[in-house]
Amino acid sequence: MSKVVDILVIDDEQVVREGVCRVCEAGGLSIEAVGDATSGLEKLRKGVYRLVLCDVMLPEFDGFHVLGKMKELGIHTPVIMITGCSTLQNAVTALKDGAIDFIPKPFTVDELESGIQRGLRYQKLIDSNPCPREFHRLGRLSWVKIENNGIGLVGVTDLFMKTVLAVKELSFFDANRDLIQAAPCATLSAQDSLVHDILCPLSGTIVARNEQLLSHPELLEQDPYSSGWLYQIVPTNLAYELNHLIPCTQEY
Repeated sequence: MSKVVDILVIDDEQVVREGVCRVCEAGGLSIEAVGDATSGLEKLRKGVYRLVLCDVMLPEFDGFHVLGKMKELGIHTPVIMITGCSTLQNAVTALKDGAIDFIPKPFTVDELESGIQRGLRYQKLIDSNPCPREFHRLGRLSWVKIENNGIGLVGVTDLFMKTVLAVKELSFFDANRDLIQAAPCATLSAQDSLVHDILCPLSGTIVARNEQLLSHPELLEQDPYSSGWLYQIVPTNLAYELNHLIPCTQEY
């Protein structure tokens, strides 16, 4: 039986591969790195990995090809996509296609560490409460519910909260702030000292915040689909962006 390796990195930039390797090895994680999709898929066919970090833009075949081939081959290793900040639409597509998360370039050590820890915890989390049927989700990360008056109610998924562990503090954006789909809209500080960005499922303008979360952030864990909501927003591109989300009628 093949030895289990913690991380497989697929990225054509040597500086990225070396940076990820340094961070992982400093944290006691085993890691292998390759520079293209073909080599990465060959590694996945022969080896066993707990988590894959894969760049969206790769020579010859891109990260979407990797996701598709993994699904075709029945390889269920969680995948975090690495993408440039200017390609948020690629990130949204990757999340819809099965990636569990994405890390934007250029990333900090803290962003990399928090993303990796969420990814490593994800594989153990089978029993998570699905979001209600009338909701739509951004991958496995956040959700939106469109009310009868057209206002969007935004929050985080039960699965995301379980990968974060115990919440220590929540940092909100101000009211009237414009939010962008797949860009950070709030920050969670966890008891293990890791800081996690919450990615917004839908673009829009904040009209209300759930102020009780400032004094009771544990509601995000206890009731993420009801009293743990984050914002009420006025959507700015509803029809287009909702089409890129996953209806909560579909299982994880």
